[in-house]
Order: sequence, then C-alpha cells, then structure tokens
Amino acid sequence: MILCCGEALIDFLPRETRDGALAYQPFPGGSVFNTAIALGRLGITTGFLGGLSTDFFADQLRATLDASHVDYSFAPVSDRYTIAAFVKITDGHARYVFVDEGSACRSITVEQLPVLSADITALHMGSIPLIPEPSGTTFETLCRRESPSRVISFDPNIRAGLIKDKPAHVARMARLAGMADLVKLSDEDMTWLAPGASEAAFAEDWLKLGAGIVTITRGGDGATAYTKRFKADVAPVKVKIADTVGAGDTFTAGTLAALSAAGLLTKPALAAINQAALEKALAFAARAAAVTCSRPGADPPWAREL
Repeated sequence: MILCCGEALIDFLPRETRDGALAYQPFPGGSVFNTAIALGRLGITTGFLGGLSTDFFADQLRATLDASHVDYSFAPVSDRYTIAAFVKITDGHARYVFVDEGSACRSITVEQLPVLSADITALHMGSIPLIPEPSGTTFETLCRRESPSRVISFDPNIRAGLIKDKPAHVARMARLAGMADLVKLSDEDMTWLAPGASEAAFAEDWLKLGAGIVTITRGGDGATAYTKRFKADVAPVKVKIADTVGAGDTFTAGTLAALSAAGLLTKPALAAINQAALEKALAFAARAAAVTCSRPGADPPWAREL
C-alpha cells in the first residue's frame, strides 16, 4: 500500500451560469488527495491520512475516496471545517485563494498518528499541511519516523499565499527532501524555494541533502529527473488543455504507480535504478498527467484509459 499523507479540500472552480453570471462549483481536491485518487484509479492499493471534517463537504471527499478505492480509515475526524480553495483559471493555469485557518486538515496532531502496518511500503506527502502548526510538525515527525524503513515520496507543492515565514518553510522543505527517496516539484516551486537557481544546481543541492531522485516538472515543456549518477528527461504529451488542476499530482501518482508495477518502489531498487527504467516511469506519468489536463478539474485517469 502507498499511504498518501496530507490535505483533502474542496476546490471551488469558476463556472458560468445559464444567464451568464459567474458561479463556483465545488469539486473534491487537494494535492495529496488528488495523488491518492489517481493512485487508486491506476489500480494501486492506496490509503489516505489527513484530517477530515464531519461537515458535508467532507462527505463529498469520502464519497470520492470510496469511488476510487482509497482507504481513509487512517484519517482522524474532527468537527472543524473542510479547507476551501477558490480557483481562478488563466490561460489554462490555476491560481488559488484558500480558506484554511482552523480547518480539520491543519489540526492533526502527532498523538493522532497511527501505527503503520508492514503492508504500507511507501508514503507520499506534501503541500498545505506542512505549512501551519500543529500539522506541519505532525507530518514532519511522521516522515522522520518512517523514512528509515519505507519509501518516502515528497512534493513541496508550494502555496505561497499561506506561508507566513518563508525561511522556516524553506528549511522544512529541505529537511523533508533530505529524508525522501523521490521528490517531485514544479519549476514554479523551485523558483520560489531558490530564486535564480538553475534546475541542475537546485537538484544537486537537494541530492546532497539526501534526496534520492529529484524530478522537476515544467508543464508543457516536460520534466527532468536528477540522480547522483544520471539525469532522465521526458517530453510532454500534447493534448488540448481544459486546465492544469491536479496535473502535477497525477504525474506523481503515475510515477509511483509505474515504479510499483515494475517492482522498483523499494529503497534498494530506487537507489540502484537505471536511466531507462526511470524514463519509462516518467513517460507513463506524463501520459497520465496529460489526461488530467484534458478535462476540467482534478479528474485523473483510470488504468483502462491508459
């Protein structure tokens, strides 16, 4: 099982009513939630660990997890509200405004972390819960506890509007990267974390921290994965873009799913992976992400669609 640890929220996407007025339609979302959904749809045994509310938006989240065969029994439940993310789409790219203070997501504590069974071989984490407290310390503690024995996948997924203390957050991202076997981040994330740095220099810095593989995605310009021994490139899959919501999360899920299917989602196998095997996994991830880009909202593909 791959356990996805992070946020579940409601994306309010802009829609036009029949009379031409602007409205917002609620869709289940959140970076880590989207990755969990994509993994479940790709046929990977998947769990979700993150704070869930008792409100009706969380009912929508649970229904989506159920439909994609994701086990959310790990998630603590509280009567705090579900995060709301209002989305603006410009030229196919999404910008966000979050309503997050006091949410169920950020309230998860170290004491609520479950003991994980041996069948959980990998953890994926990142994004919004790593910013505030107590959730930031909670998930960093989980990563430190589990990284010696389980594969760690990490996506910073920077949400600058929520970050009040940039130096502290950059330091946390570096610590988590140093514990991760797989890191995926966008070129926009990289620019925020290290303004002016080149891709190669940034990747080299994080590899020196201890990261195993650092993959930087560039939207329509493809992606490059860096290891200490080689780099691997993948070209984008050209599609008519509806929007890019959930595309990076699907790319992460596609990479994890492909590595799992090839028997490479273990710490020794990832440490010894060759260029051809990594490029094959990235190519699958790019195909999966392209499907998500071709339809509105975070709607990752099912395995049969690939």
